[in-house]
Amino acid sequence: MEEGMSSMQQKAAELEHMAEVLLTGEQLRLRLHEEKVIKDRRHHLKTYPNCFVAKELIDWLIDHKEASDRETAIKLVQKLLDHSIIHHVCDEHKEFKDVKLFYRFRKDDGTFPLDNEVKVFMRGQRLYEKLMSSENTLLQAREEEGVKYERSFVASEFVDWLVQEGEAATRSEAEQLGRRLLEHGIIQHVSNKHHFMDSNLLYQCRMNFRRRRRLMELLTEKSRLMPESHDSPFCLRKQNHDNRKHTSFLSVSPTKEIKIVSAVRRSSMSSCGSSGYFSSSPTLSSSPPVLCNPKSVLKRPVTADELLMPGAPYVRKTFTIVGDAVGWGFVVRGSKPCHIQAVDPSGPAAAAGMKV
Repeated sequence: MEEGMSSMQQKAAELEHMAEVLLTGEQLRLRLHEEKVIKDRRHHLKTYPNCFVAKELIDWLIDHKEASDRETAIKLVQKLLDHSIIHHVCDEHKEFKDVKLFYRFRKDDGTFPLDNEVKVFMRGQRLYEKLMSSENTLLQAREEEGVKYERSFVASEFVDWLVQEGEAATRSEAEQLGRRLLEHGIIQHVSNKHHFMDSNLLYQCRMNFRRRRRLMELLTEKSRLMPESHDSPFCLRKQNHDNRKHTSFLSVSPTKEIKIVSAVRRSSMSSCGSSGYFSSSPTLSSSPPVLCNPKSVLKRPVTADELLMPGAPYVRKTFTIVGDAVGWGFVVRGSKPCHIQAVDPSGPAAAAGMKV
């Protein structure tokens, strides 16, 4: 029994690594579209839609600190080519070269191979987003064999939910879906002792689809080069030491935008430079990891009426943030008014100029 579980876990880890490559490639594709690296290009009177120039991509990867040198960048992109995530527009080159050749993401031209494994991961990602929605109460802190597990769910309740959501017609079909999710490393038994079964056993989401991937992860065969940190406010499976309700990011489409209006103290502008925010502490890029639910950065409570009062020492600042496949990249705390508690230094919010 234990040998069977070990073999299944090894296979799940291999499939999970494949999923990590797919997710890393998709996050890169969205970023390249956003920054216009991917666009329609002409060569010899022919237009090639939604493609990028190999040499320009290498430049971009180095400029954005995704690779330390051109040789490393080539190895990273070759991984995407080997996994059929990108290809030469005419399929004439099987090796990625640092020259002026056109390449394209297969998802942009509809040639991405949707085999059974990919379909399971796509379905798993959709279910993951449903589970992480603020209205869903399936994930809770629960105990099994005297050990408490955060964000866990009971298998039988998960089966009920799958049937209720129309993801499965019968309980038997829902149980089979749960088994496929476990075999692909998307969910796991909390102590890795059991396969998925319609029972009172506890399970957790093993894969965090919303985590921002780094391209350097492609150069390792391990499924978890960057394990989730319970010290990060961007970790969706963080420990909840004070038993308060969890908050999480919402997933957005690559073109979805949100506008954030921030009130800033005029008097703090001189001491905080151009940032002008409530806290003069450094940004996350130069500070240690932010703890879950850290101490408020507000100097004192401020009411909404005080912010909007004519002649008040505040100025309004509006940010337009274009979300990516991961989310918007910031954490909001408090109410009436709320404030920015943390900003992912590599996320869309930071790119738009938002700071703590």
